[in-house]
Amino acid sequence: QVQFVESGGGLVQPGGSLVLSCAASGISISSSTMAWYRQAPGKQRDRVATILRGGITNYSSSVKGRFTISRVNAKNTVYLQMNTLKPDDTAVYYCNKFPPTEDYWGQGTQVTVSS
Repeated sequence: QVQFVESGGGLVQPGGSLVLSCAASGISISSSTMAWYRQAPGKQRDRVATILRGGITNYSSSVKGRFTISRVNAKNTVYLQMNTLKPDDTAVYYCNKFPPTEDYWGQGTQVTVSS
């Protein structure tokens, strides 16, 4: 059974940083293209960062230069380093494969950027 467990969210002031973690089980992240997604209230869920099996990364224009996706294969965990956070980054953040598998969505982790 595949499961993704996200953690690391919280309340942070504008300009601050957070590191999100996604612990995977039932699947090898090193053999998968993995991504971070986010969903703000009243909006659709959007992909913000992707890491391919070979390690190549790409980002949405809204986070490029501020967010970094990475993985530690030995821990079967994907990370999202988020810097220079803005109020518009407020959302629930999820990880999943790319393309996502509907049954694999976890509970997500809430990130709130506010002064």
